[in-house]
Amino acid sequence: MPNIDANGISLHYEARGNPEHPPIVLVMGLGVQMILWPEPFCEMLVDRGFYVVRFDNRDAGLSTQLNELGTPNIPLQYMRYMMGLSVKAPYSLDDMAMDTSALIGTLGLPRVHLVGASMGGMIAQNLAASLPSRVASLTSIMSTTGRRSLPKASWRTMRAILSRPAKPKDIQAAVERMMYVINTISSRTYRPDQQRLRALCELHVSRRNNPPGGARQIAAIAASDDRTKIVRQIKVPTLVLHGDQDELVPYAAGLETARAIREGGGDARSVIVEGMGHDLPEPLWPRLADEITQHCQAAEAAADKKEA
Repeated sequence: MPNIDANGISLHYEARGNPEHPPIVLVMGLGVQMILWPEPFCEMLVDRGFYVVRFDNRDAGLSTQLNELGTPNIPLQYMRYMMGLSVKAPYSLDDMAMDTSALIGTLGLPRVHLVGASMGGMIAQNLAASLPSRVASLTSIMSTTGRRSLPKASWRTMRAILSRPAKPKDIQAAVERMMYVINTISSRTYRPDQQRLRALCELHVSRRNNPPGGARQIAAIAASDDRTKIVRQIKVPTLVLHGDQDELVPYAAGLETARAIREGGGDARSVIVEGMGHDLPEPLWPRLADEITQHCQAAEAAADKKEA
């Protein structure tokens, strides 16, 4: 798995499948690495006829760590956000969207089917709105416009997300914290297998454990605030997938995302997935892969018809 220079930083990525097939680029969420896109799920997309790229965002995994930008005071910035005050961040979601755009361009990909989860959904939304020439379709999973009147995360999920990170060299504590967070935000119907979850968290932490990077990403989200005006600009075909058991980003945020796109004249369809929390439960992988496949194929067919 190589690294590639994009937007002035180095992004670690992995590509699988036939490069001649339509490309899907997967954008992962807050504080986690590309390996949270499960390999079997990626293979399902390959088997359905796609060339699949996943990558580590800036400040995650094996991509550039921007430690020279300092560590935001997250409790203070969260308090400012809750009070409706401005939040300072070392970089923005737009910067992360430009990272993704640069990755797409440097890899020489044509317009891609962009699939983003959680913060990755926000990044993908911003890119689809600002550079539609890069995006054949958008799939926004368990994400949001950030509108302040939307239902808030449950206290138990926020307590987990904002819990004190382990010290960088305390590998075991970092694994335990990650397991705690994932167990808290995951589906209640499809509980994570604890043995496999521990193996995933151990791999995640062994690849890179840098809590300040996650703090900078949190600040980027908070500083973006309400992005409804941006989301209304999305004109590419959009699928919104959201779980009915999501306590971190309640599913009303998914419905609002689709509504904002339609309000701006775009084409958006929302699907509420029963039994899904703020995660990608293994029993739901085939359904999610099918939903994404059907959406991408419909976008391809519509583009071909328009060009004919």
